Amino acid sequence: MYSRSPKKPFTYIKQILLLPFLLLPCWVAGQQKETDLQKRRYYEEEEDSVLKRDIIGILKHTFHIKRGNVPKKSDNGKIYYSLIPVPTNIPGGGTALITSTNAAFYLGPRRSTFLSNVSFSPSFSFSGRFSFSFHSNLWLEGNQHNITGDMRFIVNPQYTWGLGKGVPDNEKQLLDNNYVRFYQTFMRKIGPRLLAGLGYHLDWHYSIELKNNDSMYLPTFVKYRYGTEPGSHSLSSGISLNLLKDSRQNSINPQSGYYANAVLRLNPRFLGSDDYWSSLYVDYRKYFHFGPSWQQHVLALWGYYWTVLGNKTPYLDLPSIGWEPNNRSGRGIEQNRYRGKGLFNLEAEYRRDITADGLLGFTVFVNMNTVTQPDKYRFTGFHPAAGAGLRIKFNKRSNTNIALDFGISRHDRIFYINLGEAF
Repeated sequence: MYSRSPKKPFTYIKQILLLPFLLLPCWVAGQQKETDLQKRRYYEEEEDSVLKRDIIGILKHTFHIKRGNVPKKSDNGKIYYSLIPVPTNIPGGGTALITSTNAAFYLGPRRSTFLSNVSFSPSFSFSGRFSFSFHSNLWLEGNQHNITGDMRFIVNPQYTWGLGKGVPDNEKQLLDNNYVRFYQTFMRKIGPRLLAGLGYHLDWHYSIELKNNDSMYLPTFVKYRYGTEPGSHSLSSGISLNLLKDSRQNSINPQSGYYANAVLRLNPRFLGSDDYWSSLYVDYRKYFHFGPSWQQHVLALWGYYWTVLGNKTPYLDLPSIGWEPNNRSGRGIEQNRYRGKGLFNLEAEYRRDITADGLLGFTVFVNMNTVTQPDKYRFTGFHPAAGAGLRIKFNKRSNTNIALDFGISRHDRIFYINLGEAF
């Protein structure tokens, strides 16, 4: 979720970087006035004896909601909810109400099973734009199986700049299309933290045409013939071969470990695809944790390479920044800004607690990407972006943060609100 803002980078950066430090003195002063008894009402003591606090606990204390019995670490039946309803601008103009709900839970013993989660994010606007998405990442007992799902229905125009570096901003075009996605992957453990499996992937774009521009012909503008006929559709239906190695205990907010994933997708015509094409997606992430285990002090690194194999991939299925599986890459760069037959993206983020109780934290991040040129498989120069963010702990049991980020790049200044970390 994000919104565009006027291009005043230094003003916004200063505000974001100073906000956590301006809040800190007030926070410390407020803590000093509380008695130990008051603290215990909305604090819960962890195994490491460090008192942690989140929005849920504060609300319970404020409205005198009885907490009940705290589940033990071995209890795998507890569901941890997080929710944010926010109004925000959307690509193409207009304002939408977006609600993001996340439920995290364990499907086996905590000590041997990773945290599973499902998220539901509908949005709507009074101008007729609508989006519905449902994501799931399930780890069965002992991490023997991993099941992931991604279902979306989107009625929402997006700007397009063409291939490679694209046209200047004043020449971009608003591309109208409806989008249906259905992805489902099932993997089984074949070695220490190594899983392999199969998936099914469906991408269906229809009613594809440039919006409010009768004089511009889409294939001419993007200089690409597949999936660009005005008013037409593109259908890609295929299977995937997947390898996954994951040592992260919690994918919502990883504190240490690594993640490596490779997906080879094949889209044959007998499964319904307009034309045969294939793609390769390779994703690697590494997390370095410093200091005590209870403290948020993490350096996170992320890189992925995404390429199509063949010449008949529909335009809207080509690799594009912000369209990797989780749609969280390239903060500071508008989604769809760079598109090509190949995309390489690198990101780094530093995450740190502001308060000892973990309620407030901050991040600083940088990223850069490069895509292939329109006429040949040669990469452009890197397109960098950077930014900073504030973190507010919503649910300490699932370690879910409300993430407020502001990113800047050469062309964009974008504010984001999300549940959980970008990667």
